[in-house]
Amino acid sequence: MLSLLHIENIAVIESADIQFDKGFNALTGETGAGKSIVVDAIGAIIGERTSRDLIRTGAKSAMVSAVFTQLPALSWFAENGLGPDEDGNLLLQREIQPDGKNICRLNGRLLTVSQLRALGRQLLNIHGQHDGQQLLDERCHLSYLDRFGGMESLLAAYQEAYQEFQRILRERNALEMDEAEKSRRIDSLTFQIGELERAHLQPGEDEALTDRRNLLRNAGKLIEAVEGAHAACWGDEDRDGAVSLLMEAERTLSSAASMSPQVSALLEQLTELRCAADDVAEQVRDLRDSFDFEPGELDEIEGRLDVLYRLKKKYGPTVEEMLDYLERSKKELDEIQFSSDTIARLEKEQAKALQLARERAQALSEARRAAGDALQQRIQSELKQLDMPKVRFQAEFQPKGGEYALDETGMDEVQFLMSANVGEDLKPIQKIASGGELARIMLALKNVLAENDDVTTLVFDEVDTGVSGRAAQKVAEKLAGVARTKQVLCVTHLPQLAAMADVHFSVEKGERKGRTFTEVERLSRERRKEELARLTGGASITQALLDGAEELLAGAERYKKEMERS
Repeated sequence: MLSLLHIENIAVIESADIQFDKGFNALTGETGAGKSIVVDAIGAIIGERTSRDLIRTGAKSAMVSAVFTQLPALSWFAENGLGPDEDGNLLLQREIQPDGKNICRLNGRLLTVSQLRALGRQLLNIHGQHDGQQLLDERCHLSYLDRFGGMESLLAAYQEAYQEFQRILRERNALEMDEAEKSRRIDSLTFQIGELERAHLQPGEDEALTDRRNLLRNAGKLIEAVEGAHAACWGDEDRDGAVSLLMEAERTLSSAASMSPQVSALLEQLTELRCAADDVAEQVRDLRDSFDFEPGELDEIEGRLDVLYRLKKKYGPTVEEMLDYLERSKKELDEIQFSSDTIARLEKEQAKALQLARERAQALSEARRAAGDALQQRIQSELKQLDMPKVRFQAEFQPKGGEYALDETGMDEVQFLMSANVGEDLKPIQKIASGGELARIMLALKNVLAENDDVTTLVFDEVDTGVSGRAAQKVAEKLAGVARTKQVLCVTHLPQLAAMADVHFSVEKGERKGRTFTEVERLSRERRKEELARLTGGASITQALLDGAEELLAGAERYKKEMERS
């Protein structure tokens, strides 16, 4: 569960520490006081998208920290090799910087935002006002049903078969063309293959030819320089070379080496110098002898490079890419010339793949229909508890359209229907549900879906919009029931919900030194009465309102005691 939330420099909250408890935690306050900022901070710490606009004016960065305790063995821990400390505490931190960068940590270890998001989905669920809009979008209904029915493995098996069918279909479609187009493509490929094969391309030849051309263009200067160096090393008819002179010096000193240590040392140095000079002279001679320039060679190289240049403009920037293009062209030509055989083979493979996809789609559909019946019963049971005993709910199935009646999700179109009044036909939810009905249906759906989750904390952000009176009391009782097995955090304007909470926080906005500040206070029982009276009657709190608040609190306490005994 979420035990502690620390917020620093987020919007109007300079610094706040909120210590949540297990069970039902409620947050109330005036509109604009900053309740939504608390929910935004919770969203940030579980990896949801944030904006640098959240950073408080004048602050260098914003920070959210959260401590989670009493956690189950989440799959994320095993997958990432991280987890709670030895005391079972999980400390998450996220720093939001003005340049948009985020620094995330788990017990001091750096995380990416995507890692934080994946972990956050297993720690906590946030149910906001926009969830009601998702309920109105029938495209979301199938995913709700799959989640309720635990269709992950069946859906994955179907999608594997469907994707293989699609791959074969794409391959077959690529080969099917009319005869005129086929003839044109064969002519084009035949010409290109012939042109490339006649060129007799060799990998790396363009670089080798370029190096040789540069050598030939500077042959005169190279030969002159190397010949001069060779004469200086070995000598010629008019002079002795450096090697001969060093040998002569070595012979001269050797006759006196035994007479003086200094002469002996000089002789060693001279011998080393003569050996080095001899090595260099050998290399100069080998280089001179390697020069072999044929008349007309430069013109031949220039012509070959020109051929390669023209081919590169058509088939690729390097010889290797041109050779790769040649192989691909040959393969495509073979496929086209033998396309009838290939298409016949692909038709058989396609039929098998389609049959497998349909079999798995059928298995998925049957499981969905069973889950739809179970969901119908569970939702109607939940709605009865939410003061909607006459509502009928149903998941309606329709087959997919299209040539194969399949897509990535299977063979089913699913739409949630409801009838709010006795004698009325079932109709799409988006056409008949009021705001209050949507809020309660979504609460029922979220509660049912949460039963199959390992998530221990549920956050409800004003999901009671449009609910009042007796229905509000039923929503409060439902959240109290959920809080017996999950930690519930609820932002609300309804006194019935706030009274039912085990812990009540007040979010208040004020001013100090020309700046707006928001503070979060954990309320005592007496302060709860005052806050409930404000929620009921506004700014003017009378004794009658306080008495009504006391009655709400006492009634909630009695209800929770009875619930514990049941």
